Amino acid sequence: MIKIGGIKRTRADKPEFEGKLQYHIEIKPGEIPRYVLLPGDPGRIDIISSLWSDTREIAFHRQYRSVRGKYKGVDISAVSTGIGGPAVEIALVELVNVGADTFIRVGSTGAIQPEIEPGDLVISSAAMRFEGASKAYAPIEYPASASLDVTLALIAAAETLGYRYFVGITASTDSFYAGQERPTINDYLPSWQKGLIDSLRKLNVLNFEMEAATLFTLSSIFGVRAGCISAVFANRITNVFEKKGEKEAALVASEAVRILKEWDDERDVKYWLPLVRRLIRNA
Repeated sequence: MIKIGGIKRTRADKPEFEGKLQYHIEIKPGEIPRYVLLPGDPGRIDIISSLWSDTREIAFHRQYRSVRGKYKGVDISAVSTGIGGPAVEIALVELVNVGADTFIRVGSTGAIQPEIEPGDLVISSAAMRFEGASKAYAPIEYPASASLDVTLALIAAAETLGYRYFVGITASTDSFYAGQERPTINDYLPSWQKGLIDSLRKLNVLNFEMEAATLFTLSSIFGVRAGCISAVFANRITNVFEKKGEKEAALVASEAVRILKEWDDERDVKYWLPLVRRLIRNA
């Protein structure tokens, strides 16, 4: 047993401190509710928590800033993950260790379909695994799919709030520049990246971002739920950029948690959905 900063850590292969305090996020069981929003930017925590009441910070270690509060009476939390799949992997593993089981990424994105504009919202139903973290867990044939009920809750929330949104497949990459077909220093772009956007457009992929594939893959493996909503900041086809939609994405995610809590309170089978119950009642 090793002491670091006065706190006992037990094993190198399971880096937890005394009381199951998690090594990176510095959260213990009981400190966070089951519903967690996952922005990348620690600064986005302020935008999200401004929509809640009774907000308090739990921890802030490295890029992992954690808060909890209430949204329309529902216990809710947010943990920033930083950029990319490896950072999401750490957050997700440690959050599941302390009892969280429902996750919604609240991110920003670049669209690759011309009709999607800055300020629109993209709800990811699945993601292409162009990142590397998920490959440590499952072969590439394993799908990165969002949870059905989380996705439906996000759609219901966006409809209720009247925001313009798109639902479809996202491409998740580890590389912001070359991996998203952006020329880099001295206009360097590997030959195998040229034409990527055009190929993805023909596959009806909606957008680029950097975390959803890892989140979806690991959530399926761990038996927890995950979804993703992103504010569109850029369109790579029309080449426009405007930083807007963050608050709207945060509000949709928070409202989706309220909807999920309502559904969860009524649930009596594992894959219960409101529509299914209505169909059964009317049969």
